[in-house]
Amino acid sequence: MGNIESRKGKIFSIEEFSTFDGPGIRMTVFLKGCPLKCVWCHNPEGQSFESEIVRSPNGCLGCGACLEQGRKKCGSPCLVPESIAVCPQNLVRLCGEDVSSEDICRRIAKKADMLNMCGGGVTFSGGEPLMQHEFLYECLRLLKGRVNRALQTTGFASDGIFNKILSECDFVLYDLKHMDPDIHKKYVGADNREILKNYRTLADSSTEFITRIPLIPGVNDTVENITETAAFLKENRVRRIEILPYNRAAGAKYKLVGREYSVDFDENATPDPHKEIFEKYDIEVTVL
Repeated sequence: MGNIESRKGKIFSIEEFSTFDGPGIRMTVFLKGCPLKCVWCHNPEGQSFESEIVRSPNGCLGCGACLEQGRKKCGSPCLVPESIAVCPQNLVRLCGEDVSSEDICRRIAKKADMLNMCGGGVTFSGGEPLMQHEFLYECLRLLKGRVNRALQTTGFASDGIFNKILSECDFVLYDLKHMDPDIHKKYVGADNREILKNYRTLADSSTEFITRIPLIPGVNDTVENITETAAFLKENRVRRIEILPYNRAAGAKYKLVGREYSVDFDENATPDPHKEIFEKYDIEVTVL
């Protein structure tokens, strides 16, 4: 696909016909690994940078054949690569595939005509795709001029990495989770200094973008935080945002990676987007 060096990356999923990850119909590539630990994360299988053997709990017969393979190999019941072949329901799989930038872009390029006709393209998501920035950069360069290239990101990276990747993006979907650095660190695992700095860079650039706010009950749906968020957006000349209501089914996927889902907020509460506050700042809100 050209003279660009092919780099290796690790992905955990590809969604072929997404209508949620940017304009038009898109192919979304999910890169593995995230430095943040949002307590409400709905892609826990994307957090680890390593490949994992995972098992879907839906349809499991409880036969124990997969765990027995771990007992034979490691001395205790666990999932191992050999577990994949013995599951009678095909519920055990490898999560985390090593791919080259050339191979994944060749696969995307085959769909380019259809994606372009639908006003779509490709979106690199995660995890946090900026954590595999060298692989991501080569993918974006290989696809330049072939298809619209979007990045779905938390913006958590050094400004050097962010600026380099931004220079090859046609569209960005950027998450903002909380304006208070201490609360942000409590629920997300790091403060928001770099995130807000990179957001300002994005807002000052010529790249099209949309701001997305995952609305978590009792965490970031307070009047104080919404007001601070609206003021920050107004300061950066933002006129439109998208709000993602809390996904109450988020916890179901944690069984996939053998973890418990535990949060300290009321999952059954209905978060208030306070659209009237955003409207005071001339910001249009779409609740997805």
